[in-house]
Amino acid sequence: MNKQKRYEMLTRLRDNNPKPETELNFSSPFELLVAVTLSAQATDVSVNKATDKLFPVANTAQGIYDLGVDGLKTYIKTIGLYNNKAINVIKACKILIDQHGGEVPENREALEALPGVGRKTANVVLNTAFGWPTIAVDTHIFRMANRTKFAMGKNVDQVEEKMLKVVPAEFKVDVHHWFILHGRYTCIARKPRCGSCLIEDLCEYKDKVYPED
Repeated sequence: MNKQKRYEMLTRLRDNNPKPETELNFSSPFELLVAVTLSAQATDVSVNKATDKLFPVANTAQGIYDLGVDGLKTYIKTIGLYNNKAINVIKACKILIDQHGGEVPENREALEALPGVGRKTANVVLNTAFGWPTIAVDTHIFRMANRTKFAMGKNVDQVEEKMLKVVPAEFKVDVHHWFILHGRYTCIARKPRCGSCLIEDLCEYKDKVYPED
């Protein structure tokens, strides 16, 4: 895909949704960190159902740490992999309390040092909580970037590296939100909704699917 196509694609996505936001519910960097950690291999809807009950009770590192692993599990047991996630969140809270005054650090290395926090989660927190021009590549972005030929790569790291190179600075802060939402609702995995896609004419996917197909 050439530079002009990419620019037009991003312009349309921006015009359609000028101020995109994550669908995870949060009101602080800490709440976002917890929500993103819980969202691994789970839907945002399922995470929100759990955190809507958890955060009114405990929404600080100390508050959740005081719940303990078993206490936290009672709030997140409807989420996949909740046992390991509870352990990781409690360990992360302890590190935040001991090393960062209970606050979420605006630092990639410090974030990735937290249990349960990988590069993607760190990217989301840095981008969404602190406004960094990072690009968190999840399954939706990976699929859409490859399918459209916008930024091809064999793994999420390659796609992230490619997108950081080809996305103009003016779009970098919001691009991962646009791609996630477009991949979640239009460029879906099994049968993309090409007929209702606002960038269909720019997309270089060869096997486009239309309602009559």
